[in-house]
Amino acid sequence: MRIEQLEAFLAVAEIGNFGQAAKKCGVTQSTISRQIQSLEDTLGLPLFHRSNQAKLTIGGEQLLPRARKICQEWHNSLQEFQDLKEGKQPELCVAGIHSVCAYFLPPILQSFCQDFPQVQLRVTALGSDRALKVLRDGLVDVAIVMNNRFLSATPEMVISSLYEEEIEVLMSSKHPLTQYEKVPFEELIQYPQVVFKDGYGMQRLLQDWFGRFNAKIKSVMELNTLDAFRGVVRQGDIIAFLPKSALLESNLDPSLTTRAIGISSEVASKNINFKREVILVTTNDRLEIPPIAHFKELVTQNASNHGEHLNKNKPNYLFTLPWAN
Repeated sequence: MRIEQLEAFLAVAEIGNFGQAAKKCGVTQSTISRQIQSLEDTLGLPLFHRSNQAKLTIGGEQLLPRARKICQEWHNSLQEFQDLKEGKQPELCVAGIHSVCAYFLPPILQSFCQDFPQVQLRVTALGSDRALKVLRDGLVDVAIVMNNRFLSATPEMVISSLYEEEIEVLMSSKHPLTQYEKVPFEELIQYPQVVFKDGYGMQRLLQDWFGRFNAKIKSVMELNTLDAFRGVVRQGDIIAFLPKSALLESNLDPSLTTRAIGISSEVASKNINFKREVILVTTNDRLEIPPIAHFKELVTQNASNHGEHLNKNKPNYLFTLPWAN
């Protein structure tokens, strides 16, 4: 059974004449006759009484409402696919790590909303592992996460490197390590830490660094919001390793201070550079959709500018989005 056979059946049922139905469908009368005959052969019952006017048989009456429903669903699907190709999708869903959502994405989201006002943006802050999972599950269109050596790319995945940023140390302004302009890593591993929860790229990165020194992370607490990190660290000797973009607001708080990590000869010998790479991940099929392709283009275009702002250490992105309240 083919959709054109059902459309031929509906045309004849509506008009009551094979010849006029053929004109409506833009085919010859013999083509209409063959389509109806083939449909009848498939169903095993006649659909029309062949006389001066084609009237439905009992089998035709039975098929009519179902044929209408099938053809309507088919045409609805065709329209939805056409809308999709033309960028008329109802929403675009993005999952990103917290610092990306807070500081990197806001100007991009603003530009996207101006370019595609009919598309509802939905942005969720998640750890890298969770963001990649919801992408694979089809719950989001784009994930912006930390790159890691355990990330297994599949043929349908598209991975774009965005920028690298330094990892620094957040501590209380009264912390004893403030004596250093750049704190030796060997000193840092002696202090208790507040860390991101399991499933976050930063925890995996720390585990890798500490493992190369055969040291154990002295984790006293696991958190997943930047406000919580700042609140805990300002209380005493606890420190936190955070990417530079996550420290922009901390630089405005007199009770907190940040320090770069010193790279000793031993650190250099272990190939640790105290940086992280941020990447965008999506799939080939999603990039066929204009709003998603445009969003990716905006992100990649702004990535280099974001890196420059980080190097200048200026909190240019500290504003609240109206839809985030």
